[in-house]
Amino acid sequence: MTVRKPTEIVNEFWQKVWSEKNPAAADHLVAEDFHITSGGVVIGPREEFKAWVRQFLDSINDFKFEVLEIFQNEEGNRVVTRWVVTGKNNGLMGFEPCQSPIHMTGTAIIHVRDDGLLQHNWVERNALEVHRNLASNKT
Repeated sequence: MTVRKPTEIVNEFWQKVWSEKNPAAADHLVAEDFHITSGGVVIGPREEFKAWVRQFLDSINDFKFEVLEIFQNEEGNRVVTRWVVTGKNNGLMGFEPCQSPIHMTGTAIIHVRDDGLLQHNWVERNALEVHRNLASNKT
């Protein structure tokens, strides 16, 4: 059996769920009781997370996800990623779908279990700056 590095596991999660815009891929990548804490709000388990991903993806046209940096702790049970999302507003944060540009940066700390499944994702992003940009582009 090949043992995969935690950074490879997390990169697969970013690629399959986010870059390929396929929330159903989470079924094979995250634990059933997986949770994400986004800006202090806990979303989970896995089925609720997938619904949250679908809603987020639907709110940004031309969605693109890019990993800027990724590394893990010495134990291999935490992976940290800096990332950027770009696209066009299609109703993000409750704004009218005006197609204004979206540029969101964030940092995620992900707990990787010994079996390779993701257990928890703590994410912070520049939501205030994105909100201000969308508010200034209202027509």
